[in-house]
Amino acid sequence: MLAGLLFALHDADDRPTMLTATLPFGGVTLIEYQARLLVAAGASQLVIVVARLTPELLGAINRIGRRGIAVDTVRTAAEAAEKLHPLAHVVMLADGLTTTEEMIGAFAQPGSDALLVVPEDAAPPGYERVGGGMVWAGIARLEARRVAELAALPRDYDVPSTLVRLAAQAGAVNLLLPQPAMRAGHAIGHGGAALEARGRAVLSAMVAGRSGWFDRFVVAPIARALIPVLVPRSIPALGVAAGGGAFGLIALASIWFGHPVIGLGLAVLGGIGVALARVLADLRDDASMARGLAAAALVLPALTALLYGDAEMRRSAEGATLALAFALLLVAALGERAIGPATRPSWWGSAPAYLVVLLAGAIVAAPTLGLTAATLYAGATAAAAIERLRRQP
Repeated sequence: MLAGLLFALHDADDRPTMLTATLPFGGVTLIEYQARLLVAAGASQLVIVVARLTPELLGAINRIGRRGIAVDTVRTAAEAAEKLHPLAHVVMLADGLTTTEEMIGAFAQPGSDALLVVPEDAAPPGYERVGGGMVWAGIARLEARRVAELAALPRDYDVPSTLVRLAAQAGAVNLLLPQPAMRAGHAIGHGGAALEARGRAVLSAMVAGRSGWFDRFVVAPIARALIPVLVPRSIPALGVAAGGGAFGLIALASIWFGHPVIGLGLAVLGGIGVALARVLADLRDDASMARGLAAAALVLPALTALLYGDAEMRRSAEGATLALAFALLLVAALGERAIGPATRPSWWGSAPAYLVVLLAGAIVAAPTLGLTAATLYAGATAAAAIERLRRQP
């Protein structure tokens, strides 16, 4: 089984009345974000080593428990050893660590002790040295017996630091921190201002990794601005999705009554609303809601394109626009099927990106040109995705 070991020990550098673990991060507290990563990686138990139980920390622990995972708070290594299953492999995260799902997933796989490291000359001051010119970068995979070994030592030992040293002495494998992870916000620190900046980087990486340029350059900046406002107010993902759906319905009505520019513009806004709702669902580990919103993000553009093609056909008495709309749907569906859950390059299209192309065509009063361009764009994306599949072993 997989267990997570977290820490809420250090006070924030610039907010001495708050623990680093309870500083806001990506719309939640940092320790909630760390717990979310571990739950997504398959952890069935979390043990949190605490210095003191502040109201903010108690609230965060209570919210973590609602995710359906066992959460235990302890003050010493001996208490932690009692809580952990003796056969568990433990993923330990440093107090003040921000990282990504990919990094946690790499350490969640069964295996021997392993430490994530970075060269000492490339790390900020304060990182834990592990020898060989390397410092600990905040993630470790440990056998449960390492915690038991620490429990047998005097109680004044620093828990995370000593566990890292015990793992290193036991021959833990050193895994070098990839440069892309550092650019995505992987770091350890206890300053609220720095944490806020890293939160924007992590949230941006979380959104941008999905669907090409539209998510990177449109949804991600909006998410960075709005998610930290929406989450503390407990605004549900369904409420944000309903707002996006309302824009979508008004968009369809506008197209039907002969206002394609307004309709397509509102459809793009509706797609942004659905994308934001999906980010909220992901942050709260609501997998079923996230799947439903992923489907809605495809259905709304599909209906919009079909209705746009039909409306232009009726207006011009030509069938080319409706035929192009159907072709766009077919090619885009093939492309989405070929891409699957994999990360797509920036230039690849997505459902809302095709709507932007249609909107450009409507603005210049050239619906046939817009539909043709969107279909060709979807075709290029599908061809590239299929070619990537062919190259895979």
